[in-house]
Amino acid sequence: MSTNERDLIVGGQAVIEGVLMRTPNAYAIAVRKSDGTIVNTAATLPKWSDKYPIFKLPILRGGAVLVQSMGLGIKALNYSANEAFAEAEQEQTAEVKVLTPAVIEGEGDFAGITGGLPGVFPIPKKKRSKDELKKGSTAAAASSIVFAMIFNVLLFIAAPLLLTNALFVAAGWTPRPAASSSPSAAQPAVTSANGSSAQQAPANEPWYKDAWNSVRTYLHPVRPSVGFNLIDGLIRMTFFLIMLITFSLLRDIRRVFEYHGAEHKTVFTWEKGLDLTVANARPQPRQHPRCGTSFLMIVMLVSIVLFSVIKFDSLLFNFLVRIALIPVVAGLSYEIIRLSAKKETGVFFKTITRPGIWLQNVTTKEPDDSQLEVAIEALKESLKLEPKPSEPELALLS
Repeated sequence: MSTNERDLIVGGQAVIEGVLMRTPNAYAIAVRKSDGTIVNTAATLPKWSDKYPIFKLPILRGGAVLVQSMGLGIKALNYSANEAFAEAEQEQTAEVKVLTPAVIEGEGDFAGITGGLPGVFPIPKKKRSKDELKKGSTAAAASSIVFAMIFNVLLFIAAPLLLTNALFVAAGWTPRPAASSSPSAAQPAVTSANGSSAQQAPANEPWYKDAWNSVRTYLHPVRPSVGFNLIDGLIRMTFFLIMLITFSLLRDIRRVFEYHGAEHKTVFTWEKGLDLTVANARPQPRQHPRCGTSFLMIVMLVSIVLFSVIKFDSLLFNFLVRIALIPVVAGLSYEIIRLSAKKETGVFFKTITRPGIWLQNVTTKEPDDSQLEVAIEALKESLKLEPKPSEPELALLS
């Protein structure tokens, strides 16, 4: 392998019974079928930055990679599901299976923006024609991305924000809404026997009014601070960890995590300049510092700082600004990873990626040789389409 070839930064993601590998200008998906054979598909990647030069700018290029990677990841899942279950002798109707964030994670994953991209996808039980797959792939990818984004906005942005706001109000870390000082029509003032005035106790209200008043109290807007956003980020990560650990207990998902480990070992083999063989890949670590799980930690830190700078006294506005800043958070985090990837031996890079490496003990499992074989084939097929090496581009791992 030449020095220039080694400059190519590769990445990928685990899919159903297979691996997607991506080089700067191409990608390939390799899947092991139920009969034991390996099938693959490969293609070059469109260069959005060539067509739209604005996407070459820092931060904006991160958003472009985000969108492209999400679409590619969904298409890879559709392909792998079609091939892996093509020979299954079951009903032709689609069965719905839940895929974990680690399944969606991948090259340029940016899952950390919202804590992951879990979703519900139909798993076909009968092989469809190529025309049918081509016709439905774009629509399926678009609908899956829309569903995943809405789901994640609710679970990983709205829920942590509301819980943190309620926690600050309940703990007295922010002033509660002041009660009205003047008597209202519904609560007229009465004069006691000694001549002093007092507020008449309100009549018993329906339970739903009491509940709504309680909700309003805890939704009294808290102006976000660094501490507020730190707790908000911790709650978001807790949700994500609970989801990952829960799914890791499922047998089918464990298979995906094993392919995740195979992907990382293959990338390490490439980066060390070794021949792409199972023997060389087997002893490599399954935790990689450029994994999407390391990216999650950077996203959390960036969001804590950014949300502390741009803040409002309105709970609704704070929610909307979090959504609006998703591309900015993604772009800034991408630039940090991009710079850090060039200095992998530095203390800074090791520090910011260490939590993600710990988390990979959950999201990766030790693969067997057959899984390493699949990952290696995916990378080899992707490299075949790679032109002469140019300036390296960043590729995040799943």
